[in-house]
Amino acid sequence: MVRRNYYHEKLDKLKDTDDVKIITGVRRSGKTHFLKEYMNELKKIGVPDSNIIYISFESNRYNNVKDNESLNKIIEEKIEGLDGKLYLFFDEIHKVHDWELSINGYRVDLDADIYVTGSYGQMLSGINSTVLSGRYVRMHMYPFSFNELLDYYRFDENMEIDGTTEMKIFNEFLNYGSFPGVRKYAGHDEKIDYLSDIYDSIMLKDIIEINSIGSVDLFRRLMEFMVTNIGNLFSANSIAKYLKREHRLKKRKKEKKKQVNPSTNTVIDYIRYAVDAYLLYEVKREDIKGKKILQTLEKYYVVDQGFYYLFHDESERDMGFLLENIVFLELLKKRYNVTIGKVKNYEVDFVCKRPGKTFYIQVSESINDPLTREREFNSLEKIDDNYPKYIITTDYVNYSNNGIIHLNIIDFLKNSIK
Repeated sequence: MVRRNYYHEKLDKLKDTDDVKIITGVRRSGKTHFLKEYMNELKKIGVPDSNIIYISFESNRYNNVKDNESLNKIIEEKIEGLDGKLYLFFDEIHKVHDWELSINGYRVDLDADIYVTGSYGQMLSGINSTVLSGRYVRMHMYPFSFNELLDYYRFDENMEIDGTTEMKIFNEFLNYGSFPGVRKYAGHDEKIDYLSDIYDSIMLKDIIEINSIGSVDLFRRLMEFMVTNIGNLFSANSIAKYLKREHRLKKRKKEKKKQVNPSTNTVIDYIRYAVDAYLLYEVKREDIKGKKILQTLEKYYVVDQGFYYLFHDESERDMGFLLENIVFLELLKKRYNVTIGKVKNYEVDFVCKRPGKTFYIQVSESINDPLTREREFNSLEKIDDNYPKYIITTDYVNYSNNGIIHLNIIDFLKNSIK
């Protein structure tokens, strides 16, 4: 597996500090492999094996560790008789009830550097979350970026990367996403089966079980709708109405399986659960001129574009929305705050901000057609400030004009905007 330099460099800076290092991210984004790789690096610099303690709550060995008291007993046994600084690693710790109390206790009582991971976004919002307030640093891990994928083929597969292989890798990235494990499989069916397994694991272990969802069929139908409609503006009310229409249609077709009629509140709750598990990301709209967040209509993007193909054949895909999803995820990986822009009656796909930097992005499959080009440029031209403006497409002809920079999608993913 390629070394994920950003994450390693961040942890290197935090090593041996009092802060608890919390690594969050969707299931199978590489958190476990990263922890093990980091533990190996500690051994290389002389940390004794005995002082590195790793517990995975996905392992059957720790199925009986359900709460902080049982966790404390395990740790007491493992550290008995040890001298020197301890390095404690807890994988998927959100499965342990009141885990925050234990972790804070180790932070106070032990000479320990502590690292935890979790696939649940609300793992720090429970009643005990305040015990760690101001005492942790959070790092979010995503599936591979395109650059990391290039590095994987360059270093792990010893592939020479030229323009042709780069395009081939991009097409694979487009079709099968960027979960590290999908690279193990050569065939289309095997890759899709692997993605389906990840999707089902997220649904069952990180959403349905954690939130005790009763209407599993409704939840699955809602998630299919959300994943297949990435990049569209929605309200919970409009989604609920759509699912009700679908329910009535199935009833007319005399479908035997009972369907559940959703309320707007149920839709809101179910979408929030998917966001908490990092399956979906919500993006708010922003009035660019008024500089305020709008409270109606949001967009949602899926954590990995490979999931889109679980419900679509290649011939059915909406390339424009897929590219939007890819651009959005890349912006998150580069640690931008992202909103959807509204300027007069026009929409700007992404308003991108981080301290000291702001820019705007419009995404389109192609702007070769003059009318499409005019439409995409118009949205950006309506913004009357001087922040940089970009249009990202699959085109190789450069249509930059009037201060608006046109980028090919691959060039963008290779860090044309830093």
